[in-house]
Amino acid sequence: MVSTLLILVPKHELFNPVSSKKSLINYVNNFVELSSEETHQLESSFEEVKVKKRQFIVQPGFTNMHRAFVVKGAFRAYIITNDGQEHTLQFAIENWWISDFNSYIYQHPATLFIVALEDSTILQIEYNQEQELKKSNHKFETFFRIMAEKGLAFEHRRILFNLTNSAEARYENFLLNFPNFVNRVPQYALASYLGMTTEFLSRIRNKRIKKS
Repeated sequence: MVSTLLILVPKHELFNPVSSKKSLINYVNNFVELSSEETHQLESSFEEVKVKKRQFIVQPGFTNMHRAFVVKGAFRAYIITNDGQEHTLQFAIENWWISDFNSYIYQHPATLFIVALEDSTILQIEYNQEQELKKSNHKFETFFRIMAEKGLAFEHRRILFNLTNSAEARYENFLLNFPNFVNRVPQYALASYLGMTTEFLSRIRNKRIKKS
């Protein structure tokens, strides 16, 4: 049975000055400068959720109602094809966003599984709340637009790199750009993200160890 239990943090904890929302505000302020009033408005739109390891926050067939910001922990987004193969599309650790964005943006049933790889804490915003935020203040509209643009550009680069480089080059590129992920994601998940078998990834790793 798939476990989907999410633990909501009590309301009185959400606005604690030392709460996990500080990481979100710091992140947003890298792109748009928020006033104290705008900060409070943004904080009020997000809810803190505790997620246990191996629990799902998104499953196919159910509309993805939230966009999630990872405060603590790690997540994997993947799809299962008709032949039973798993294909990893995204990882997320601290200060990364994760969602089935096609489902979230269009409010259609999800096609992805998103599972916690560790005990995790996320801040999630509901779709309609995000729309209201963007309508209320151009800064929020600007921030979410920047996130969409950065996400699109990242996926474009990833697809091009995967299509034009060897498996070894794809692994080396991942190590170079995302060293914090390597020891936090399962080898089979990393292999599927890089477009290779687990066995082939093991051979690449062993070859690197012998060279070092």
